[in-house]
Amino acid sequence: MVTSTTKGIKVSIETEYQPDYSSPLQMHYVFTYRVTIENESDHTIQLLRRHWFIHDTNHDPYEVEGEGVVGKKPVLEPGQKHQYVSGCNLKSGMGKMYGTYLMERVLDGKKFKVEIPVFSMVVPFRLN
Repeated sequence: MVTSTTKGIKVSIETEYQPDYSSPLQMHYVFTYRVTIENESDHTIQLLRRHWFIHDTNHDPYEVEGEGVVGKKPVLEPGQKHQYVSGCNLKSGMGKMYGTYLMERVLDGKKFKVEIPVFSMVVPFRLN
């Protein structure tokens, strides 16, 4: 698990290779990642947008940007957390992701970015 904290917002990521949904012969590797966002600040916040940078070894990097996460724009009171699972397909079986969330303080509408830490995705047989 990797973790980072920005302005009292803690983001933790756990990844898992999904062999049942992958097809190495077709260069198709599926990974899931579980994100936990914890509000350790004194303010109620809302997640508005996400911006991901995806690097697939030996392939061109690309970006994914959009509203919310998995169709939601969660509001987190101090001490609350939000967890979701999403996925990524790679062609090489090795890569990394990182990015930012755009958050808003509910009290005054102040927007700020929260770092999503770099995490790796590697098929287990490449680790031997």
